[in-house]
Amino acid sequence: MSKSKDFTLGLISGALVGSVVALLYAPDKGSNTRDVISYRLSSYLDELTHLIDQLSEEKEAISEAKRQGDLVVEDARHRAEDLIREAEDLLDTIDDTKGGKENNSTQHNADKSS
Repeated sequence: MSKSKDFTLGLISGALVGSVVALLYAPDKGSNTRDVISYRLSSYLDELTHLIDQLSEEKEAISEAKRQGDLVVEDARHRAEDLIREAEDLLDTIDDTKGGKENNSTQHNADKSS
């Protein structure tokens, strides 16, 4: 088990043991004690429902953030691929231009020597 699950289990176990001990030593009438327990259980249930709702909303927000992050990464990948293609095209153009100049200068030198 992870530490958080162990902590949660310990917290719940401690709360139950504490409740039982408190009931055994309670100086109040049984009906009053049951009312207090009912009220506390109701408030704990409301609190738990609220926490579950919050966790659900946070999970949705995290999922949305992950989706948007994936879109940004995909867009960056496409842009990088486009830049690489443009750079390769530019290098090919430069190589073609150099090759054409070298051929022209070689032909020009051959014409001079004739």
